[in-house]
Amino acid sequence: MKQTLKTATAAVLVTLSLAGCTGGENQQAGTVLGAIVGGLAGAQFGRGTGQLAAVGVGTLLGAAIGGEIGRSMDAVDRRLMSQTTEQALNEVPRNTTSTWRNPDTGHYGTITPLNTTEPRAGTYCREYQQTVTIGGQTQDAYGTACRQPDGTWKIQ
Repeated sequence: MKQTLKTATAAVLVTLSLAGCTGGENQQAGTVLGAIVGGLAGAQFGRGTGQLAAVGVGTLLGAAIGGEIGRSMDAVDRRLMSQTTEQALNEVPRNTTSTWRNPDTGHYGTITPLNTTEPRAGTYCREYQQTVTIGGQTQDAYGTACRQPDGTWKIQ
């Protein structure tokens, strides 16, 4: 379950950063991302019914915070995040963090490529860690993206 939540979280963040979504879609993506991260955090507490309740509360709180973060990202935030993510996945050595910052909003984030693999001849994949901070709230994601023949990155 934890691996599924991490993969879904990574998919939402990278999709958001690479797709340049509109504001409404960002809020939806942020809500989903927040729910996933909140549910994952809640799963770390309690046992049995108590753990189930913690997951529920974590999911609801995460969805509220994530929705606000997604709603708060403007077009410049999305462009800066997308450009930084593309550049990092294409060019930055592993364990080197790239940062973007919107001076108008104060929003910022990071992307750190980790290991690079070649699961099939000619197909390169990069594990990464990514953060987005808006209004003092930080969302983290971990995942793997593989470079497609057209040069875009796809979450695995």
